[in-house]
Amino acid sequence: MARTSADWSRESVLVTGCSGFLGAWLTEALLEREASVVGVVRDAVPASRLYGAGLDQRMRIVHGSVEDQALMERAINEYEVGTVFHLAAQTLVTIANRNPVSTFTANIAGTWSVLEACRRCPTVHRVVVASSDKAYGDHETLPYTEDTPLQGRHPYDVSKSCADLIALAYHRTYGLPVCVTRCGNLYGGGDLNFDRIVPGTIQSVLRDERPIIRSDGTYRRDYVFVREAVEAYLLLAEHMTDGALAGEAFNFSGDNLSALDMARKITSVMGRGDLAPLVLGRATGEILHQALASAKAETRLGWRRRFSLEDGLRETIEWYERFLGKRA
Repeated sequence: MARTSADWSRESVLVTGCSGFLGAWLTEALLEREASVVGVVRDAVPASRLYGAGLDQRMRIVHGSVEDQALMERAINEYEVGTVFHLAAQTLVTIANRNPVSTFTANIAGTWSVLEACRRCPTVHRVVVASSDKAYGDHETLPYTEDTPLQGRHPYDVSKSCADLIALAYHRTYGLPVCVTRCGNLYGGGDLNFDRIVPGTIQSVLRDERPIIRSDGTYRRDYVFVREAVEAYLLLAEHMTDGALAGEAFNFSGDNLSALDMARKITSVMGRGDLAPLVLGRATGEILHQALASAKAETRLGWRRRFSLEDGLRETIEWYERFLGKRA
């Protein structure tokens, strides 16, 4: 992974959701940069890259929930945290539709708990909150810019809209140095949620089965390679010097494809174009089409994508082949 230019070696960094998909990759990148990393883990997931790659042995782990504000304040104070990456969230649309309250608790209450703890801890000088393209909700005009209204309508989307607005409110009201990231759908090695299109399709192909698409296959999304997202988070934090950029949100876009096109792309890269996707057409409560404009990140941060879709997918497929033992 390309290294950004800032010196992280003297920084104490808290990562919520460090055992999650993006969290483990970000934690690894911070450890590579010799940061002192503190991770918050609610439920231990042995298959997570955090444990599989031995990252947990190189950092401090705080066990508990981000909704526990006292826990968050203790962790930030005791480890003299300067930078906070708040990634912890319930991230699956299907779970949000089935159990909205747990999603609201994790994504909304969890966000205000972390931010309130940061507000009360004088060592914190920058906070990056992970929002999502889902925070924008449905719009006829695409792509979304950072000025597009946040109007989630379904449970997951509403949770991200609320968390996003709460983060910006903490800056505007209390001066908290916080920025918000809005990424498309992340993909890459280490995503263990196999009902998502990328890991699910790869797993199906490795099992010599047709990939399954829950929707009608036409829903379009931006797909962002996880290593690109890690660089985006680090780059944004590095630009937040002396309060710069505080209170702003940044989009990070990827390749825009329909679910059906993404499944076909994966089967093609894997040399199994004969495995035609099985389209169920059962998805409900989801945004139809999404696309992000990342001109602001490119202009203000100098962010550039470095991986083609094919390169990102090849690396992702190789990871799952190793993880699943080529038998799934």
